[in-house]
Amino acid sequence: MPPLDEIPLAVALGSNQPSAVGSPRQTLLAVRPLLERLLLDWAAQDLRFRWSALHDTAPMGGPADQPRYCNAVVLVKGVQGQPMATAALDLLDGLQGLEARFGRDRSREQRWGPRSLDLDVLFWGELRLEHPRLMLPHPRLHLREFVLAPLLEAMQGSPKPLSPGRPDPAAPGRDC
Repeated sequence: MPPLDEIPLAVALGSNQPSAVGSPRQTLLAVRPLLERLLLDWAAQDLRFRWSALHDTAPMGGPADQPRYCNAVVLVKGVQGQPMATAALDLLDGLQGLEARFGRDRSREQRWGPRSLDLDVLFWGELRLEHPRLMLPHPRLHLREFVLAPLLEAMQGSPKPLSPGRPDPAAPGRDC
C-alpha cells in the first residue's frame, strides 16, 4: 500500500454551457480556485494539486446537437487517512454545491445533456464504493476519452513536486 500522503484523489471537471461567469472555458478557470479551497476545507490539511490542461472534447451520449465540452482533471495528493465512504459522500455534497453555484440544476437536466458545470470524483485511492449517489472508482472512467486524456496528463507529472493548481496554458489543439 502506498504511503498515506500518496493516496491520490482525482476529480474531473466539464462544461459545455455558459455559466454566470462566462463561457465553459471561463467557468472551468473560475471554478479552479474554489475547488481547491473546497478540497482544502474538506480535508482540513495541506494538499498538493496537479491540474491537466483544458481539453476540447466531443460530447458522449445525450442530445446529438449539444455543444462540445471543455474538460480538465485535477489530481490531489496529501489526503491523510484511509479513504472512507462517509468522507467521499461529504466531498460529493461539496462538489454538487459548487455545481449549483455555477448554475447547474440537476432536477431540470437531461442525462448526459448540456450543463454549465459537471464535477465528478473519479477515484480516491483504492476505495471501492457502491452507493446510490456515488460509485468509486467511477464506473465508466475507462470508457471516457474526455476524462482519460486529461487524467493521464495530470498523472504523468506526478513524480515531480506538485504545486498549488494554477491554470496551465493548454497545448495547441487541445484548448477549449
